Amino acid sequence: MSGHPLAPYDACVVLSFGGPEGPDEVLPFLRRVTAGRGIPDERLIEVGAHYALFGGVSPINAQNRALVAALASEFAGRGVDIPVVLANRNTPPFVEDVLAELSPGRILVLLTSAYRSYSSCRQYREDLARAAHGHDLVIDKIEAYGDQPAFRDTLARLAGEAIDAASGVEHVLTVAHSIPLAMDDASGPPESGGNAYSTMLAEVTIDLGARLAERTGVARPIDLVFCSRSGPPNQPWLEPDVGDRIEELATTGVRRIALVPIGFVSDHMEVRYDLDVQARERAEAVEVATVRTPTVGTDPQFVAMLADLALARAAEARGEAPGCVSATACPTDCCRNLRADLPALCGR
Repeated sequence: MSGHPLAPYDACVVLSFGGPEGPDEVLPFLRRVTAGRGIPDERLIEVGAHYALFGGVSPINAQNRALVAALASEFAGRGVDIPVVLANRNTPPFVEDVLAELSPGRILVLLTSAYRSYSSCRQYREDLARAAHGHDLVIDKIEAYGDQPAFRDTLARLAGEAIDAASGVEHVLTVAHSIPLAMDDASGPPESGGNAYSTMLAEVTIDLGARLAERTGVARPIDLVFCSRSGPPNQPWLEPDVGDRIEELATTGVRRIALVPIGFVSDHMEVRYDLDVQARERAEAVEVATVRTPTVGTDPQFVAMLADLALARAAEARGEAPGCVSATACPTDCCRNLRADLPALCGR
């Protein structure tokens, strides 16, 4: 298969967080996610209670399987016939098992995270280093793609359609997963000054506001908020919280808000529960209606963009000029680990 457009790669791995597939998997999943932090099972059971609303099943796995199928179909349409497989950090199929099955070979990895930070990028690079140890593998990765025009245009189109259908939206909140301020400070290459995670989210928010105004003909106020905060109460995380901001806007007379989950590529638990349940309940308590717009998911424009980035990365691996600068590898010291100095693959 050396002549296919994705050469020299023998497989493409979609690498994600993972999630439980049933009630019996919730506690083992949470134990793995929080390993080394000394959190007792009693607390994990409390934290995992919201999975019961979904039958103990996280939506992320079905979403990722759909993305894998869509990407494989897009590749096939471009003459690429190599395996496209899912691998997870915290639930089967575990990345260790997937890489073992693909050895020997050269693999291209695509993360289901569009932004740079330790938890959304470098930690996966550390996972790859650990999982690839002892195997005959060469692994490359597509870099964060939150800066891609096609990603931003897909967000704007989907959000614009939902806002138009709802009518009466007065304010737009873009939503992303909160992370500790120290992690955000360390996100991106050190020479850039840090804060790559929050900076790109802010840029996407500004860009989205302009695109929505152009698409809908209405220039609505728009600002960035965060969800899914965890960790000790005394540890500072990115703010404001989505629920707090909704309540604040309610005091100014706003009664209809659009929630645009720019920090998530699919409707997984942070979207389905933190936004569709928790944020909505807080909004209803202050007589505010919320319209949650779709994530990019398997939208054809988004999937085509991923394929474009993959082909550009392959061209770079072959020594040709890449089609897009964001296809290149992460800097070696990007998004450093603040707890330990662990090896990480896919750096340059």
